[in-house]
Amino acid sequence: MTTSTHLIRSRRFLPLFVTQLFNAFNDNLYRNAMVFFVVYTLYNSEAAEGLFSAVASALFIAPFFLLSALAGQLADMRDKARIIRVVKASEIGIMLVGGLGLLLAWQGLLNQTFTIGLMLLALLAMGVHSTFFGPIKYAILPQHLHEDEVLAGTGLVEAGTYIAILAGTILAGWIPVEWAAAGVVLTAVIGYITSRYVPPAPPQTPEQPLDFHLWRSSIALIKHTMKDQRVFLAIMAISFFWAIGAVLFIQFPPLAKNVISASKEVASLFLVVFSIGVSIGSVSVNALLRGTVSARYAPVSVIVMALFVVAFWWVCHSWPAPSGDTLLDTSGFLRQPLAIPLMLSLLGISVAGGMFVVPLYAFLTTFVDKSETARTIAANNIVNSGAMVLGSVLALGMSAAGLPMVDQLLLGAAMCLYSAWLGQKLVQAERAALLI
Repeated sequence: MTTSTHLIRSRRFLPLFVTQLFNAFNDNLYRNAMVFFVVYTLYNSEAAEGLFSAVASALFIAPFFLLSALAGQLADMRDKARIIRVVKASEIGIMLVGGLGLLLAWQGLLNQTFTIGLMLLALLAMGVHSTFFGPIKYAILPQHLHEDEVLAGTGLVEAGTYIAILAGTILAGWIPVEWAAAGVVLTAVIGYITSRYVPPAPPQTPEQPLDFHLWRSSIALIKHTMKDQRVFLAIMAISFFWAIGAVLFIQFPPLAKNVISASKEVASLFLVVFSIGVSIGSVSVNALLRGTVSARYAPVSVIVMALFVVAFWWVCHSWPAPSGDTLLDTSGFLRQPLAIPLMLSLLGISVAGGMFVVPLYAFLTTFVDKSETARTIAANNIVNSGAMVLGSVLALGMSAAGLPMVDQLLLGAAMCLYSAWLGQKLVQAERAALLI
């Protein structure tokens, strides 16, 4: 029996794994249903669509930057399983608000600005929800799993996350928005039920007072966490990866509509292929490393990712101009001569990205004391979110400056090269630590 199969059958892992699946699924069902509805139904301008997509991403990311230090303290100093249940209960209320916003926008019952504001408010609240859940889903693994199971568990969580993203994205692109409104509430309820089966995970350190000064606690947390060079380099490399991801995810819906001249189902297909690729990469790198936590494949993985980003840019740049006002449906898109190269280049980006990022997350949970794992993940989330906001701002600035959406992809390729340098520095630090 493989380690992965063994973990899936174990109560030490399965309830957390399933809860995380529903969490990622609901995030993406709600967020993509909202973005697709606004981009394809309410707006008719590439600039306005890019702006809305960037604002939505920034609102979801901002709580990670502001609240991750508090979330990390809470997770390390309180029972992680109990926090999961509180967070998942709050999701039910958040999705009731978000679902209401989707229904009002669909019916056109109230002012468009009000309904969009209501949907964005729920998205911001989901960002807060994910901020407090995020440190736990990785930090709880070393507490419940054996040392030789952590990399496999991290890979399964990452792969499962992207399978859930895949499912949520498919549904968001294909089902009516009113069904999505009901679906997000139902999923929140199911997620809360599964969270009640997560085994207790008491704190590994004596209870201490929480520091509610967000700025001071964030700076102190980052300084404390990054004393270890390997952890510092892993966090920086992960952050640049997610900055690249932020740029790409912001661009997908407007790019599909305005460059490829395709429907929201095709935009959903882009995100689906991306999610499948990260899942493949997450599992593949665990097989290559054979359970050993190492960054040795990180530099080459992200360089390959950069090459595929350039290939994706080239295919988009070569895409023929639309012949009419009708958007391509999925079958029409797949009949285009460049559709398969486009999908393969996107798949290559995501497979390489999954192979790059999974071992780095394992670094963060295995090279620090178990009593500090949640705070380490929280520090990572702060830096990640800052990088993602920077990526969103850059994308917004490029759109405002009139740079074509397709040419903005090259920013992602350039950022990959810096990530490769960070990955190589991490490999060198890893080798140096083995000689001590």
